[in-house]
Amino acid sequence: MSATYDLILKGGTVVNQDGEGQRDVAVRGGRIVGIGSFDASQAGETVDCTGLHVLPGVMDTQVHFREPGLDHKEDLESGSRAAVMGGVTAVFEMPNTNPLTTSEAALADKVRRGHHRMHCDFAFWVGGTRDNVKDIPDLERLPAAAGIKVFMGSSTGDLLVEDDQGVKEILSVTRRRAAFHSEDEFRLRERQGERVEGDPSSHPIWRDEIAALQCTQRLVGIARETGAKIHILHLSTAEEVDFLIDHKDVASIEVTPHHLTLTDEAYHRLGTLVQMNPPVRAPRHSERLWWALQQGILDIFGSDHAPHLLEEKQKPYPASPSGMTGVQTLVPIMLDHVNAGRLSLARFVDMTSAGPARLFQTALKGRIAVGYDADFTVVDMKRKETIRNEWIASKCGWTPYDGKDVTGWPVGTVVRGQRVMWDGELTTPSRGEPVRFLDGLKA
Repeated sequence: MSATYDLILKGGTVVNQDGEGQRDVAVRGGRIVGIGSFDASQAGETVDCTGLHVLPGVMDTQVHFREPGLDHKEDLESGSRAAVMGGVTAVFEMPNTNPLTTSEAALADKVRRGHHRMHCDFAFWVGGTRDNVKDIPDLERLPAAAGIKVFMGSSTGDLLVEDDQGVKEILSVTRRRAAFHSEDEFRLRERQGERVEGDPSSHPIWRDEIAALQCTQRLVGIARETGAKIHILHLSTAEEVDFLIDHKDVASIEVTPHHLTLTDEAYHRLGTLVQMNPPVRAPRHSERLWWALQQGILDIFGSDHAPHLLEEKQKPYPASPSGMTGVQTLVPIMLDHVNAGRLSLARFVDMTSAGPARLFQTALKGRIAVGYDADFTVVDMKRKETIRNEWIASKCGWTPYDGKDVTGWPVGTVVRGQRVMWDGELTTPSRGEPVRFLDGLKA
């Protein structure tokens, strides 16, 4: 008798929109076709998930995979391999590559590079600049476009729109939610003298909380004036939390695992390895971010995976580049927080799958529901592991969490019904496809 289903995930605790429960999930043609109880004989492949949790596929909506132009640090294949090794089924990649992703041709080139070469599904942010404003209404709705990304504070790459008029021109023509790196470039320039040669702990003194708050206040004002929807990336300050409480009608908020997990003491342990923009800060900031997470103010997690080789990171501050790996450690770091009681598993799911789907209007992703893509992050909530540099699949081969003990581990990554990773091994050749969006012009 021919199989009714291609795949059955059997006996796991499924976490979806109606809570947690032990259920089987049946897959055919890359889509979910049934949730309930199924006999193993009905499927071409059955995976025993007894004792495991089956979550909707985790989406990481802020990664830098460096291709094209900086492929020695990372490329689309290696970055996506790190993603699926960490349980991530889809990524949104950033535009600060070389050439910049600011045109239809540059976006199409990235899509070609990623198709069936990346191990997970993918979308690409398009950089918003003064030069491509007239094209933004078309660019933001192209296939595989996640939306428009703007840097208001300088970071890695050449994308920068620091002035209110430039931002206003961009937000006057966007229709989708635009994402922002929110640090006030004018204040950063004024305070460059605060950087201390050889002392990365001066990084958060230079890029202080006022630089972040001032920029976010300016940005929200422009969004209200233009009627635009904005997304604040990698929120890092208590002051921004308290300001944004009153502006959630126009602004959604991303928080990173490192801004929740690391504080400024890490500069003394890790030096420039923990240097990123915006910086890891004093404990009062991470404490307020946790409060905001628990109060429902924050919307999604993003890793801000931004790898550099060790020899680059080990240059003396401030010649050292900002950024670190994160896509592979997002799931285990945050599951460890779940096990520590800092957030519920349901909240984790909302921040990594339902939340991204809601904010960015992905098509058929973000839920375990019939008709949706069969994307699953399968985790063992009781498994204890130690994160090691040797586990990191990124080209740079290091993590600031080297030696950290965690409870909760990604066991499997299933992308559109294909078991891509299982128990630490790649099990399927790369089959990554563009993420589809409800606001896209084409299927």
